[in-house]
Amino acid sequence: MPQYKAPVRDMQFLVHEVFNAEQQYQGLGYSDVNRDLIDAILGEGAKFTENELAPLRVPGDEHGAHWDNGVVTTPPGFKEAFQAFRDNGWATIAIDPRWGGQGLPHSLNIIFHEMCFTANIAWGAIVTLTHGAIRAIEAHASEELKEQYLPKLGSAEWTGTMCLTEPHAGSDVGLVKTKAEPQADGSYAITGTKIFITQGENDYADNIIHLVLARLPGAPKGPKGISLFLVPKFLPDAGNNPGARNAVTCASIEKKMGLKASPTCVLNFDGAKGWLVGQPNAGLACMFTMMNAARLDVGIEGLAAAELAFQGALAYAKDRLQMRAPTGPVTPDKDADPIIVHPDVRRMLMTQKALAEGCRALAYHIALQLDVESHGDDAARKAASDRVALLTPINKAFLTDRGLECANLGVQVFGGHGYIREHGMEQIIRDVRIALLYEGTNGIQANDLVGRKLIANQGRLLRSFLDEIDGLCAAGSSDPQVSAWLQTLSGCSKEWWQLSQELIARGRDDTNAVYAAAVDFQDYSGYVTLAYFWALMAKRAAEQLAAGEGDAAFYTAKLKTARFYFERLLPRTRGLVDTIRAGAESVMDMTADEFFL
Repeated sequence: MPQYKAPVRDMQFLVHEVFNAEQQYQGLGYSDVNRDLIDAILGEGAKFTENELAPLRVPGDEHGAHWDNGVVTTPPGFKEAFQAFRDNGWATIAIDPRWGGQGLPHSLNIIFHEMCFTANIAWGAIVTLTHGAIRAIEAHASEELKEQYLPKLGSAEWTGTMCLTEPHAGSDVGLVKTKAEPQADGSYAITGTKIFITQGENDYADNIIHLVLARLPGAPKGPKGISLFLVPKFLPDAGNNPGARNAVTCASIEKKMGLKASPTCVLNFDGAKGWLVGQPNAGLACMFTMMNAARLDVGIEGLAAAELAFQGALAYAKDRLQMRAPTGPVTPDKDADPIIVHPDVRRMLMTQKALAEGCRALAYHIALQLDVESHGDDAARKAASDRVALLTPINKAFLTDRGLECANLGVQVFGGHGYIREHGMEQIIRDVRIALLYEGTNGIQANDLVGRKLIANQGRLLRSFLDEIDGLCAAGSSDPQVSAWLQTLSGCSKEWWQLSQELIARGRDDTNAVYAAAVDFQDYSGYVTLAYFWALMAKRAAEQLAAGEGDAAFYTAKLKTARFYFERLLPRTRGLVDTIRAGAESVMDMTADEFFL
């Protein structure tokens, strides 16, 4: 059974030594955010997630959330953990002081989210969804709506959802049919059915605030005719407390493969009272504020699965005795050796470790860029916005793909014991599997990467990132091993640009060829992006070792993991290059009728 231990040392390494977050925070106006405060947040976050959330993960899965006549009950302990989350101030970390928050950088909240997801992914969704709703309301709602709803959402007295899709629509939200009829008092009557609504009904909070996509009368068809509405479960009374029940009900909750403790709801809106957020017919743009925040968090769910699977597999590999090491007995006083001595088990553990730590670096980089996007000067905001736009689909898709890979490896390390429920490893697979699907499937993320983030701007966003990578490579390293990795990375940078130009050129004549290559291009992009962050980490670790500073064992392990990444994982790009260049013919040649059953 994985016993979650927050990887605080690795988090500190990234925040302090690789990204120098304290200096960034100070430059953005967070004058009180220093290393001591950051470390205190990491330490207390570790205690909360390890002690309050992790023990509920497996029991929550066994018990599940339950629905009875429109009422949802979460597993024992979940509601109490949410109350502790509120009472201990975790809800307000990155909330604007105007709404009663602490006003700390959003990136620190993202790091806390990683701990929540790794400890108990089913519980963590309520936190990130509420923060996403806050960001959308802050960015687009009227001042009146902000003042009424943000203090309650910011304190987590009320929770938030996003209600996008419908039974017939799936990921194509341009097909939504939910209606919004204007009312004499300036509100709207919302009528329709929404599905797959995470935490659409729960017993955590006094009220639930739904952000709902719907159509105004006479709205254009497709995505350009969608508006966004704020629809509370209970209508606030004169004292801004939950009053009369609104006409929104939970018709059922889904029976799912995983995340059984997190209710996924079917919601019926039967003339429910709501208020317009943003401009009419501009709802999708407003909702993207929330969706992009969610896509970062969903990627971190993949990272969390990789980390938890690694922790469980590592502990088991050290204890489980099976056969002898290929080179002879390592523990001759025992009947067999621990399986960690076997090369194939080492391969699996090193894959998990290298991917988890590399994915963490990517996610933290994006989180820090979000701080700059919100608080930097105009030029810095633009550059950060471009970086976030480029890396968000890579982060969401690559991290969740790798999270599922690492979860599978965790079961493999356990062997038959990993397949049965009592060890808690198969649950990681079931829980993370949805992350590859929601907030846009990973194929949709790939289409976004090549269509909007590459072709639409002729590679400008990628070129900026590659210039940064090339700058690191040109700076070199006094460590010969790191220097060799930088040369490898430099070659990948050139190849990444060449592949991007080939796709842009091909897209002028054969759109199918671009989108047939999209997922492979996204995977390639992910592996090279992680190589960049592994080069950053390796360079810093080598510098610390050379200076004789810090924990030598930690830095040595970091360099050994970097070596594994460059020698065993980055070469996966070789096959991807061939498939990216293969064209669409073999993908599209068969007619639909030729797919015989």
